[in-house]
Amino acid sequence: MISYCNSLTEYSRRKTREVFIGDIPLGGNNPIRVQSMTTIDTMDTMGSVEQTLRMVEAGCEYVRITAPSIKEAQNLENIKNELRKRGCNVPLVADIHFTPNAAELAATIVEKVRVNPGNYADKKKFEQIEYTDQTYADEIRRIEDKFSPLVEICKKHGTAMRIGTNHGSLSDRIMSRYGDTPLGMVESALEFIRICELMDYKDLVISMKSSNPQVMVQAYRLLVNKLDEEGLEPYPLHLGVTEAGEAEDGRIKSAVGIGTLLEDGLGDTVRVSLTEEPEVEAPVAQIMVDRLSKKSNQSKIESIENYSIHPFEYHRRSTEEVLNFGHENVPRVIADFSKVEEVKPKDLKAIGHSYLPELDKWGMNDLGADYIYSGSNPIDFMLPNGLKEVMDYEGWQSCSDQRNKFPLITDLQKVESFHEKLNFIEVNADNYDQTIFGLLEKTTNTVLILYSEQSHATASIRRFVVELMNRNIQVPVVLKQVYPELTEDELMIYASTDAGTLYVDGIGDGIMLSPNFKPSVDTLRLYNNTAFGILQAARTRITKTEYISCPSCGRTLFDLQETTAMIRKRTDHLKGVKIGIMGCIVNGPGEMADADFGYVGSGKGKITLYKGQEVVKRSVPSERALDELIDLIKEHGKWVEPEGVEA
Repeated sequence: MISYCNSLTEYSRRKTREVFIGDIPLGGNNPIRVQSMTTIDTMDTMGSVEQTLRMVEAGCEYVRITAPSIKEAQNLENIKNELRKRGCNVPLVADIHFTPNAAELAATIVEKVRVNPGNYADKKKFEQIEYTDQTYADEIRRIEDKFSPLVEICKKHGTAMRIGTNHGSLSDRIMSRYGDTPLGMVESALEFIRICELMDYKDLVISMKSSNPQVMVQAYRLLVNKLDEEGLEPYPLHLGVTEAGEAEDGRIKSAVGIGTLLEDGLGDTVRVSLTEEPEVEAPVAQIMVDRLSKKSNQSKIESIENYSIHPFEYHRRSTEEVLNFGHENVPRVIADFSKVEEVKPKDLKAIGHSYLPELDKWGMNDLGADYIYSGSNPIDFMLPNGLKEVMDYEGWQSCSDQRNKFPLITDLQKVESFHEKLNFIEVNADNYDQTIFGLLEKTTNTVLILYSEQSHATASIRRFVVELMNRNIQVPVVLKQVYPELTEDELMIYASTDAGTLYVDGIGDGIMLSPNFKPSVDTLRLYNNTAFGILQAARTRITKTEYISCPSCGRTLFDLQETTAMIRKRTDHLKGVKIGIMGCIVNGPGEMADADFGYVGSGKGKITLYKGQEVVKRSVPSERALDELIDLIKEHGKWVEPEGVEA
C-alpha cells in the first residue's frame, strides 16, 4: 500500500515538526491554525492595520500581507509597529512573488515569509526546455545561489518560511521535466526544501495549492509520501484551494479539497480563499477545523489491508451500467423529499424542474435533479420526463405504475419481487449482513445507496466500497449523507467534505443529501445545489460555468468582488466553461491554469484577456473588457445565448 496518512479507517492527525511563527507555534501537538490574507494596498498602513484587526477578531491566528516590491516590504514595519501599539500581536506573513530582495528585507521584519518556488528564482515564458542531468543540476545550483541568502536571513532573525507551490505557476524548468502534474508541484517544493535542509534551516511550512481540488489533494498526499521516502522532516502543511471563488462555489470547492485532506489527518493550518472580504474566510475555515474534534468519538472500523485506489492519480471506480447509473454515466443526483408530506408541482422548482402552466410544460435548468425520493409519501401528479420517482419498497409494491417508479429496499428479507431494470438497496456501511455481497455478485439491476452513522462516515463507506472492489463487485454506489438542521455554511462544508473525499478518490455514482427534519423549499434548494456543486468541484459532473477567481490582495488592480459579480451576471449560463478572473499578473496566466478564458488586471483600468494561457488582447480599457471577453468566447465557439434571448 502507498503511504500518505496514518490510517484509512480512523481519524489520526499526522504528527509534524513544530515551527514557531512569532509566539504562535504551528504543527506538532498544536491546534490546527486558521489564517487569511489582507486585500488592502500594503502601502495603506492604516487601512491594512484596520483590516488586520477585523481579521483577528474573526478568528485569524496569522495574517498574510503581500509585498510585491521593496517599498511594500519596507512598509510592513509601519504596519507591524501600529498593530503592536494597539495591542495586537498577531504574527505577520509576507507574501512574495518574483522579488528576492523584497523577501530578504521582509524576513527581517515579519514572523514568516512565503515564497513561491515557481517564480522566486525562475521566469515563466511557457517554453519547453530540454535538459540533460548535468544542465538540470546546474540549474539547481543557480537556484541555490539565488535562494540561500534568504535562508541565511531567516536563520539569523528566527523567521519562519512557507514554501508555497502553486499548480498554475510551475516554472518552465519543472514543466519541461515533470509536466503539469502533482509530481511537478511536489518536486518544485522539494528542490527548495533540500537546500534549506543542507543549510540546517528547518522552520518550514509547505503548501501545494491548486484551483482544481482533485490535483491539490493528489499533490499534498504525494508530498507527504516523498518527504517520508527521502527521510526529510515531516514539515507542517498549510492547506488551501487557490482561487476557489465566491459564495457557495468557493465554499464547496474549498471543502472538497481542504476537507478531504483534513479527513486524511493532513494539515496544520488552513486558509480558505474566497472572493469576499477576508474576515469572512476565517469562520468558514473554522467550521472545517472544529468538526474534526467529533471524529474521536467514532467506533472502531476494520482496517484496510488491500487498497487498490491510487491516492496520487484519479481513476473512477469501475462499475456496471444499471439504467443510467455507473460505467460512463455522470453521477446522478437524488433529491430527498421523503420528509415532505405532500409534494406540489411548484416544489420541484427547488430541484431544477419548473412547471410552466401557460404552456402546460415542464422546464429544467442545469441543476435539475435526476431522481426524487418520495419515501412513503408517493407523488400524485405526473413528473417531468427528466425526473424519476424512487419510493419505499412497500409503497412501490402496491402502486399501479411499477414500471416508471423504482423501489428503495431496506430489508431484503421482505422482498417478493424486484423492478426489472433498477432497484435501490440501502445499506448501512457500519452494520450490514455479509450475505449482501452474495446477492450483489448475482444482480445486474441494482444500485447501492450507502450511508454511515459514524462520526467518520467517509471511512466507513470507503471500507465497504473497498470490500466491493476486492470481491470485484461492480455495482454502482450512491453516496447518502443525512444531516440535522445546520447553517448554510455548515451544510455546504459538511456535505462537501463527506462526499468530496470519496469522489476525489473515484468512489461514487450518485449523491443523495438527506435532511433528517421537515425541510423548507429553500432547504431543498440548498441541498440540491450543494449536491451539484460537489460533483462540479470534484470534476465528476460539470453542470455550470466555473469561475477561477482569486481572493484579492494588495496587488489587485480592480474591485474583484464587483467584477466577478459583473462577469458572472453575463456568463453564468455557459455550462462547462471555465473563466479565470485575476486581480493582477501574479495570479494571471499561471494561477488560472485550468481556465478556458482569462480576465486579468494588468494596470490601473487596464485588462489583459487570455485564451487558456495565451495572451489575446492587452491593455483593454476596463469599461470595454467584459464585452471583449464575450466576443472572445464567441470567436472560439463557446458562447450560447441565454434562454429567452434571441441571437
